[in-house]
Amino acid sequence: MSHRPALRVGVIGAGRVGAVLSAALRTAGHEVVAAAGESDASRGRIAALLPGVAHDKPTAVARASELLLLTVPDDMLPNVVSMLAASGALHDGQYVVHTSGRHGLAVLAPAVEVGARVVALHPAMTFTGTATDLERLSGCVFGLTAGEGERALAEGLVADLGGRPMWVPEEMRTLYHAGLAHGANHLVTLVTEAMEILSAAGADDPAGTLRPLLTAALDNALEQGDAALTGPIVRGDVGTVAAHLDDVRANAPQTLASYVQMARATLDRAVTDGRLLPIRALRIVALLDAAVAPEVSQPR
Repeated sequence: MSHRPALRVGVIGAGRVGAVLSAALRTAGHEVVAAAGESDASRGRIAALLPGVAHDKPTAVARASELLLLTVPDDMLPNVVSMLAASGALHDGQYVVHTSGRHGLAVLAPAVEVGARVVALHPAMTFTGTATDLERLSGCVFGLTAGEGERALAEGLVADLGGRPMWVPEEMRTLYHAGLAHGANHLVTLVTEAMEILSAAGADDPAGTLRPLLTAALDNALEQGDAALTGPIVRGDVGTVAAHLDDVRANAPQTLASYVQMARATLDRAVTDGRLLPIRALRIVALLDAAVAPEVSQPR
């Protein structure tokens, strides 16, 4: 922990993120005084990751804390902040910190009106809500938005969590979050569909089959960007793309739409960087269009 004084921490929304961050702050020397969570899963996480910490209602948690962590879903955050401010649970000089990627400081305006000091602190990581996540925090980037008076506190919290700060302007919070969601959430969908295709092809361990390939592809993409692209689209292998579309349609049709959309995006990038001639790209575009075109019934 830094040389700053330890803070009395409360957490509202002891989900996967809140319980883990609170546990990490506790390890760093802060005192977690209370936690609020409505579901059985949240209560279980409090018991597992924050043993001995009182489970209480949100207003009581807020009143007991010097640093209040709001780790509720994005759409709930405005109502939670407004309710806490209206009930008198927030107080002058208190730090109110939310972990939403989408929101910046504007959502915390009701807290500011009662004198609270506010920070947006979003971990750019996916959470399981278990002790496994504590080690993953090391080196994790945290998207921060704060006023000048709260910057030191925000950076200190990230240091206590073992992470690295990335300052995000208020007006760029949603775009920042979109980039993370597009990369992480859509990757899960993509990988799951790839496993479904391999399973349809007879693979008894689709995850094990993909792991070395995807690990290498991810590392290469993060280091090289578009230069890491390989495969039939970049090579302009029209026949291979046509065969893929036929077999995917026949054996894993639930994945066809996303295969076509990702192929289009890959095709555009390959043409833009000059690795694929436009005339060859047009032949692939025609295949992709035909693959998802609605069937027209023939007259009898």
